[in-house]
Amino acid sequence: MTRGELIQEIKAKRSFLCVGLDTDLEKIPEHLLGEEDPIYSFNKAIIDATEDLCVAYKPNTAFYECYGAKGWESLRKTWEALPKNCLSIADAKRGDIGNTSTRYAKAFFDVETSGMGFDSITIAPYMGKDSVTPFLDIEGKWAIVLGLTSNEGSLDFQNFTNANGEELYTSVLDKVSSWGTVENTMFVVGATRGEAFLKVRAHVPDHFLLVPGVGAQGGSLADVCRYGMNKDCGLLVNSTRGVIYASSGRDFAERAREEALKLQKEMENELLKAGVL
Repeated sequence: MTRGELIQEIKAKRSFLCVGLDTDLEKIPEHLLGEEDPIYSFNKAIIDATEDLCVAYKPNTAFYECYGAKGWESLRKTWEALPKNCLSIADAKRGDIGNTSTRYAKAFFDVETSGMGFDSITIAPYMGKDSVTPFLDIEGKWAIVLGLTSNEGSLDFQNFTNANGEELYTSVLDKVSSWGTVENTMFVVGATRGEAFLKVRAHVPDHFLLVPGVGAQGGSLADVCRYGMNKDCGLLVNSTRGVIYASSGRDFAERAREEALKLQKEMENELLKAGVL
């Protein structure tokens, strides 16, 4: 999916919602556990119930890899079921030297090699340029690079300040944005950082930001939009638990749709306020 196509979808659906598919067998409805592939059955129902309300889906690959070959097959089938007009994100947080990153790119981007052809992948950039550029070298694909996260441990490194008073995460934003373009590079920025989006936007004003942490993790959609939205929207706000686990009963897909619809309506209002629509 190109940047232009993504912006078009945001305007058409009046939404910048990304639904996370962190599918946990211990949390999905019990009646699905008898299915041949409970993870896929759950995901397919969520996708069918929400695809007109969101512009991206983000399976966290750890929730599939932990089941070995069966989990990889669930992930492959899930990728196959994702609507082609939605950005597909492999939330894999890969990051290694060139040869290894090239193989990771094949694993998630090359359908002839692996059976999967995601549009994008999340990347940990701390091994430097050769851990990121193999993903940027593939035409039509996106690298979504960790910028400023909101987990407790993020304070251990990301806000480290050098002798020039620059925080480490701002150096990451500057370096990585110089390797790619707004057409193939996004950044992960945690929603609970609030006004930090102002500083992020000072460094990457035009890039799309993937924003986890709204809802169950306490992030404010209004604050994210106030400080982080640009003229093209420039945001993909992810919700996982608040949508996919809205119910543990047989009505799980209907309840997921209700929660996604609430978010879509809030997002529509923010897009109108910002003049994007």
